[in-house]
Amino acid sequence: MRSVPTGAKVPTKFRLPTSENLIPIRIDIEIDGQRYKDAFTWNPSDPDPEVLVFAKRTAREMKLPPTFITQIAQSMQSQITEFRSYEGQEMNTVEKLLPIKLDLRVNKTIIRDQFLWDVSNFESDPEEFARNLCRDLDIEDPEVGPAIAVAIREQLYEIAVQNVASARETRISKKGRRERGTEHALASKMGGTALDLMKLLGSKTSVVRRRREWDLYEPVVDILSNEEVEALEVREERNARMKKMLDEKDDGYMIRYTRM
Repeated sequence: MRSVPTGAKVPTKFRLPTSENLIPIRIDIEIDGQRYKDAFTWNPSDPDPEVLVFAKRTAREMKLPPTFITQIAQSMQSQITEFRSYEGQEMNTVEKLLPIKLDLRVNKTIIRDQFLWDVSNFESDPEEFARNLCRDLDIEDPEVGPAIAVAIREQLYEIAVQNVASARETRISKKGRRERGTEHALASKMGGTALDLMKLLGSKTSVVRRRREWDLYEPVVDILSNEEVEALEVREERNARMKKMLDEKDDGYMIRYTRM
């Protein structure tokens, strides 16, 4: 079997570089002063009526007003539709390690980390990695692991979409275009050593930490007090409201401008 040189582009059909092709879904809805935020994964092959069933069950379990049902369903459906719009399209895959960054707060737990992920490995498992990371760091909150997995999948989704655009550009011009400098430099620095290491560790392993950066990028976990969480949530809520006001103000200017 012919081997593929490190960094060589290989066309394949769009999907996340993971064993399960799950969509990262993020919900943030506010109605009449009541807010619902959540992040989870969804199987794109599930039938569309399941979205409304999920929205109804969520509203019931979270004791949300019925007005949230439609908004949750619409938000989910729009993200699912966007994901499906890429299905069937070709994307370029390369043997490349790209940085994944975590900067999350889940309830009282704050976790920050950075590592390299093999974006050519379609057998990797973000959920398994998240579970192992939580176990290694003695994180007890059961909601942290799923949040880490969603954050990883969101970044892998962005990378996959970029690979679709890369494949489209390649088709337009067979000569191709020079890759972004940061990605090219990263691939050159890594060479084949880290990729070879990950192949030895097994197909589900997609993460590597370079030894010379262990001290710089070791995971950081902080457990906040109730008072710290409350103060942080107040600040986040204030920032969210300010952003909403600015967005509405910009929309107002846009409407007035288009009417002139």
